[in-house]
Amino acid sequence: MSTIRQFQVTFDCAEPARLAAFWCEVLGYVVPTVPEGFATWEEYHRSLPPEDEIYFACTDPSGVGPRLLFQRVPEGKVVKNRVHLDVRVGAGLVGEERLATLEAECARLMALGAKHVLTQRADGVNESCITMQDIEGNEFCLA
Repeated sequence: MSTIRQFQVTFDCAEPARLAAFWCEVLGYVVPTVPEGFATWEEYHRSLPPEDEIYFACTDPSGVGPRLLFQRVPEGKVVKNRVHLDVRVGAGLVGEERLATLEAECARLMALGAKHVLTQRADGVNESCITMQDIEGNEFCLA
C-alpha cells in the first residue's frame, strides 16, 4: 500500500508576487507569514543575493489544498500548458444553474485580470466549463 504524500504545484513566471496574489484571490488562499526580521516579502526578497531564486508561495488556509509556488524564470511562456488547474466552482451543479455560476466566477476573475478563452456548454455528455488564462497567460478551467 503506498503512502499518500503532500504536493505543491509550481508555476514558472515573470512576477511571482503578482501571480501569487492573483491565485490567492481565485482560490481563497493566503500568503505565508513573512520571515522573521522583515516587514514584507518584497523586503525579504530584496535582501537576497542577486543570484538567489525569487519565489513566492500561497497556501490553503484549511490545509487541505496543495501549496502553490511561483518562481521567477527569465523566459516567457511560449506554448500551451501541459498541466492546468480546474477550479471547481460549479461542482454539484448542472444545466443553466451551473453555467450561470461559472459565468459569474468568470466575470469576477476577469476583473482581476484573467482572460476568458472559451465557454463550452453542456452537450448531454459533459457539463459546461470555461477555459481561462491567468494574468501571465497560464490556462485554467472553471468547472
